Amino acid sequence: GMTETTAGATLTHSRLGDPDVSCGPALPGTGLRIDETVPGGGDGAGEVLAWGPNIMKGYYNRPEATAEVLGTVDGADGWFRSGDLGRKDADGFYYIVDRSKDMIIRGGYNVYPREIEEVLMTHEDVSLAAVIGVPHESHGEEVKAYVILNPGATTTAEDLVAWGKDQMANYKYPRLVEIVENLPMTATGKILKRELS
Repeated sequence: GMTETTAGATLTHSRLGDPDVSCGPALPGTGLRIDETVPGGGDGAGEVLAWGPNIMKGYYNRPEATAEVLGTVDGADGWFRSGDLGRKDADGFYYIVDRSKDMIIRGGYNVYPREIEEVLMTHEDVSLAAVIGVPHESHGEEVKAYVILNPGATTTAEDLVAWGKDQMANYKYPRLVEIVENLPMTATGKILKRELS
């Protein structure tokens, strides 16, 4: 869930699908759907929309911001655009792919930073990774990874580029890797990607 859904929109546990990757099905009384028409949508992925009595009425004294996220879908008012890209499986379970604002478009292909970060985190020397898109003359955007290594690790940025090439599709792996000591974070531990470049 998120603040705008007041409590939650989905729920999962070990008897329902895979709690490590799935958000679970929609809570009773909450409508969820995937809008594949947004940038990054298609092939079953799209922006997660939510509707129900638990959805906020709007942001306090911010009518423009409210209008950006609340709208009408199929004649029903009050659908909330979460900004999350996700997909729904045949059993009705939802999976978050990434934030729509974080998606990278490299040479016409959609690249989800979260997916790349999860692969990088499987490398034995990687402690933490953050992936962003940076401007590129011919591809539009290039994939760049900021990586914190485990103490004592000697892996280089070049090693990680080569390793990533073996682990990911050609359009996905980061061509640019920067090894850093720390990453900018919020008080709650979220990486501030807008401060990376």
